[in-house]
Amino acid sequence: MKIFVFGNLDLPEDSLPLRLVPKLEKLFPRHHFVIKDPNEEWDMPEEFFVIDTVQGIDKVAVFDDLDKFEKAPRTTMHDFDALTNLRYLKKLGKIKKIKIIGLPPMMDEKTALGKIYEYLV
Repeated sequence: MKIFVFGNLDLPEDSLPLRLVPKLEKLFPRHHFVIKDPNEEWDMPEEFFVIDTVQGIDKVAVFDDLDKFEKAPRTTMHDFDALTNLRYLKKLGKIKKIKIIGLPPMMDEKTALGKIYEYLV
């Protein structure tokens, strides 16, 4: 299974998914964790699986519907985020099925890893 991982190591509140990749690769050697910029173009798999930081949650959550997220304010192209791009790809018909494991911004690595493990087993 290919799992896209989004984040930004320069921002502590958005770095957790990326910091977990080496541990996830050891726990799940049969999965392929792909670090991507959420605004790049990608080859779209049949089932699109993502691990990303989600603002406004206090525990790990799994989302399978992009409409469950609030729209972020956008004033400039700088505000064009992962959710905006995913919604655009869905509108184009490129995303058929999606699962997002959302991580709270400041969760500790051990707790996040345990919850992701539960969802991927």
